[in-house]
Amino acid sequence: QVQLVESGGGLVQAGDSLRLSCAASGLTFSFFAIGWFRQAPGKDREFVATISKSGGITYYADSVKGRFTISKDNAKNTVILQMNSPTPGDTAVYYCAARTRGTSERSYENDYWGQGTQVTVSS
Repeated sequence: QVQLVESGGGLVQAGDSLRLSCAASGLTFSFFAIGWFRQAPGKDREFVATISKSGGITYYADSVKGRFTISKDNAKNTVILQMNSPTPGDTAVYYCAARTRGTSERSYENDYWGQGTQVTVSS
């Protein structure tokens, strides 16, 4: 049974840093690309960042480029989203998702999802 579990969310002030983790089980982690998506109240789920199976290729939404960093540790079955200089606009529930067919910025193309972790950034 595939499980993705996000952690690390919480309340932070704008400009502080936050580190989200996505821990996977029940799958061969190195066979999956992992993405982070987020959904704010009243808005559609949107792409944040994604990383390839090996961890060597990353893509970011323009809104987070230069502030967020995604990394993957296949030995630990974990993906990290380092959030630097967050703003209130980054407030959302953050989800990680796994995809066997490589990276994708389209949420509907992902195979497995975690339950999400709330990130709230105060001004």
